[in-house]
Amino acid sequence: MKPITVAQLNSYVKRVLSGDPVLSNVSVEGEISGVKYHPTGVYFTLKDASSKLSCYISPSTSRNLTVELTDGLKAVAHGSVSVYERGGTYSLYIRDIEPAGVGALAEAFEKLKKKLEAEGLFDPAHKKPLPTFPKKVGVVTSPTGAAVSDIKKIITAKNDFVDILVYPVLVQGPGAPADIAAAIDYINANMTDVDVLIVGRGGGSIEELWAFNEEIVARSIYASEIPVISAVGHETDFTIADFVADRRAETPTAAANMAVPDTNELRMYLEDRKNLLLDNLKQNIASKEERIRLAGLDAMKREMLSKIAIYELKCKGCRETLSQLNPLGILGRGYAAMMDSSGKLISSADAVAAGDKVRARLKDGEISMTVDSVNKV
Repeated sequence: MKPITVAQLNSYVKRVLSGDPVLSNVSVEGEISGVKYHPTGVYFTLKDASSKLSCYISPSTSRNLTVELTDGLKAVAHGSVSVYERGGTYSLYIRDIEPAGVGALAEAFEKLKKKLEAEGLFDPAHKKPLPTFPKKVGVVTSPTGAAVSDIKKIITAKNDFVDILVYPVLVQGPGAPADIAAAIDYINANMTDVDVLIVGRGGGSIEELWAFNEEIVARSIYASEIPVISAVGHETDFTIADFVADRRAETPTAAANMAVPDTNELRMYLEDRKNLLLDNLKQNIASKEERIRLAGLDAMKREMLSKIAIYELKCKGCRETLSQLNPLGILGRGYAAMMDSSGKLISSADAVAAGDKVRARLKDGEISMTVDSVNKV
């Protein structure tokens, strides 16, 4: 045969493979290895115990995938076998890919869970309390899903004080984990007025929720300085994000209720407390007024008794003074008061002469006498 070029051979092989009805629509099961994302597409290897197969996913196809491609994931790839002419290699050109079963995902879930738990990412001591009165709530989720609508509806109906920041991200597909993690990191670094973060999405299959089981998301939640509420799926859905987050909410609606207090209830509570304080204040004032009234009466009584005691002392002193000045008191000590015949008190020897009639007043009577002589001293 006439020799042909390498390019001609590769082109021929490509046409043969493309024309094969089996190879143009084949499903291959294996373990994913060596995943590489590139602007021209996603490249990886699908392998089993004894062989390997190169795989390629175009950019347009990769944007619509519902599963994150990670090393070690067992998957079933659907597509066609073709030759890359320039490299002379054949690959499986994938149109769709899915996990090889729930068992494989559960295995991956448990593997990562044990790893992160051993590192302390689930430690309760690391978990931060939620703020009692947040001023701004950040919501990291799809901007078009039912979850964001439910969260906004609940928060606005419950609290007319808090602001809501919706940070839109992909919540499923290959790019979702990196998008969610980047959003958490960015908010922490640049939006310090956000007090609490709700990270999650509405319900779905295990494959659709898988982004929240990725390590990159778990580590961003763990590193977040802002408290994080994980709100993924329904009440029965558990993800790695739930274990790492500061609080887990069964649903996005529950997360909204958990994130903010009810301002209507707070107003009612404050009104009740105000009324109770006013009632207590009125009772206290009335009690104090009664005590003041009684204290005033007691004070008046004490003052009156004090004044009476003072006047009694003064009266006693006056009585003693009068007693001391009473002539009868002097006469009682052996003295006599001398009076002339008219009863006028004699205070000097010059007032009498020999032969005058005089009287001496004693304490118990009088004596009439005639003056024999007057001797001056």
